[in-house]
Amino acid sequence: MALLSSFLCRFPFLLLIGFAAIPAAQAASETPRPFVSGSLQKIVAEREGKPFILAVWSVTCTHCPEELKALGKLKAAHPALDIVLVAADAPEDAPQAAALAKRYGLARAPQWVFADEAPERLRYEIDRRWHGELPRTYFYDRQHAVEAVSGRVPASQLAQWVRENVR
Repeated sequence: MALLSSFLCRFPFLLLIGFAAIPAAQAASETPRPFVSGSLQKIVAEREGKPFILAVWSVTCTHCPEELKALGKLKAAHPALDIVLVAADAPEDAPQAAALAKRYGLARAPQWVFADEAPERLRYEIDRRWHGELPRTYFYDRQHAVEAVSGRVPASQLAQWVRENVR
């Protein structure tokens, strides 16, 4: 213990560097937040005047991993692209959702997970025409005109939207 104390007295900057690394490591991946009534309005309001993609998916969805993989590649190619992930799962699935987002290169994307006993209320709040099919992707342009796509989005459509909306 005395050796450590002596070392830190001589090199206090190492202690500061160590503490500075903690927030950076924590910021490296998002923890899914509870998606409740009003969450969509909050997400949209935080992005006023900015285009973004809202990707609704599930850890149990068959086609969602491919969609997440495509979005992860798109994000890697266009770092300015804002992608928000919403897992239509239960709160207890949040760790698995975060792990999958990380696996597909979306660890730093804002992440949410359904947190309502009646998920159909949240689906209705997101889109009254949505019946729960997954994946479901919403493209918000700068004026927040929304285009919704059920199922996997073709790569050509993703690329076109990015060309038109991301600078």
